[in-house]
Amino acid sequence: PRQEPETAVDFVDEDTPPALRVDHALKCLPSYDTSKASRVARSNSFLYWTIRDYANAYRSGQTTPSDVAECIISAVEESLNRNPPLIFFISFNANELRKQAAASTRRFEEGSPLSILDGIFIAIKDDIDCYPYPSKGGTVWFHKVREVKQDAVCVSRLRRCGAILAGKANMHELGMGVTGNNPHYGTTRNPHMIQHYTGGSSSGPAAIVASGLCAAALGTDGGGSVRIPSALCGVAGFKTTYGRTDITGSICEGGTVEIIGPIATTVEDVMLVYAAILGSSTVDLARLKPMPPCFPMLGTTDNLNLLGSLKLGKYSSWFADVYSNEVSETCERILTQVANSFGTETREIILPELEEMRAAHLVSIGSEALNHIYPHFENGQRMALSYDVRLNMALFESFLAADYVVAQSLRRRIMHYHMEAFKHVDVIVTPTTGMTAPKIQSSSLKIGETDFVTSGYLMRFVLAPNLIGLPAISIPVGHDKDGLPIGLQLIGQPWAEATLLRLASAIEEIAPPQQRPVVFYDVLK
Repeated sequence: PRQEPETAVDFVDEDTPPALRVDHALKCLPSYDTSKASRVARSNSFLYWTIRDYANAYRSGQTTPSDVAECIISAVEESLNRNPPLIFFISFNANELRKQAAASTRRFEEGSPLSILDGIFIAIKDDIDCYPYPSKGGTVWFHKVREVKQDAVCVSRLRRCGAILAGKANMHELGMGVTGNNPHYGTTRNPHMIQHYTGGSSSGPAAIVASGLCAAALGTDGGGSVRIPSALCGVAGFKTTYGRTDITGSICEGGTVEIIGPIATTVEDVMLVYAAILGSSTVDLARLKPMPPCFPMLGTTDNLNLLGSLKLGKYSSWFADVYSNEVSETCERILTQVANSFGTETREIILPELEEMRAAHLVSIGSEALNHIYPHFENGQRMALSYDVRLNMALFESFLAADYVVAQSLRRRIMHYHMEAFKHVDVIVTPTTGMTAPKIQSSSLKIGETDFVTSGYLMRFVLAPNLIGLPAISIPVGHDKDGLPIGLQLIGQPWAEATLLRLASAIEEIAPPQQRPVVFYDVLK
């Protein structure tokens, strides 16, 4: 449904060139702090380098994209020689990286960078087309039946902004899992604790960003696959309203629950990458009639006033339905801090039929995935899938057409319940996951793993935005006693991405300091 236009925002047209949209978003950010590097060095604290830090280093001549590319190439080689190897990428080509970096370096030497994203290294999940790399979707065969001839739409938009596409990031096979386990290429390790999962299915993108290898990444999210690994790896992950971004050129195109979204270390970097990739497909423009995209003006006095007027919705029994109380208690504390710092109000809400919602999501995503993949099951491809994916496919094959029809009817009911809640609140708040990163069982590395209890806790809060298309963002808000990250999820009204970015940015300001991951590559320094 269309909503009232957001306020204190900068609107852009759908057909505005990506670089101009990024410039609009850049002007909405607070002034850049040029003293950040020296402050961090003096205080011996940890902060991730942001996109503006890279841009400042390039423009001031401190380094070049080519210099950073060499650091990344060395870091990727080092990550593969570790025991255990970290397996960030499925496809990575050092010469391709050098070629893109050299072109960006020349643009800076000529004084003509394309945008603030010029020279920024961005990893692309393996189910999103990025020419000349194949899109394997984490399988050993999908690229043989589906040739990549050009970039996905969102990737081409990044390229037009000067971004350097670092390679195809690892993922849970065909996106059919939320741990990131991949027995074909190896399981990506969590940079905060390498014996633990990253979460999935965008495992590689989240780990690459958390480890400092790239400033940002693109993932796909059909059942929390951007937000879950972002939460478990301590970075920010953004799921837009369904149809806000064009997913043409991804393996999951054509589904009704998936989006392509950015992962980055800060909300401002999420916003800059989002500005580049947004823009609905022609079909979605016609059938969804999206509200005009806009960005929150974060550097104005109106920003604080708007924050103070926000009403946050919390369904307490759902909020507390977690594996570890540390998760819910950490998220509860940050909500109290937000209220004390900005004057927000938290109201109790009820969201009925959550179990029915989960079933409707499973039937929807499973039926659509099966419909997309089934034609390619020839010459033994099914047997080339890992055991857990084969099990999921067998489950999906048991669904009837009548099940799918009922699931779509439930979608209408769930949307009604959420829109009723949004009559009283602006944003719904939950933990992103019901647990921190689970430990990797050594026996699962060669044959995969099926653990529906763990998957249930990881997916506990993320499904509504996929089933009914709402925007949502996960931001890091602390750590458990073992040092594993905890994420808070904000769910917004349809097309209200700006409100989520505004609140997420404010929460980021007051959240506990980020901890340096055990595996971190300072490729800018």
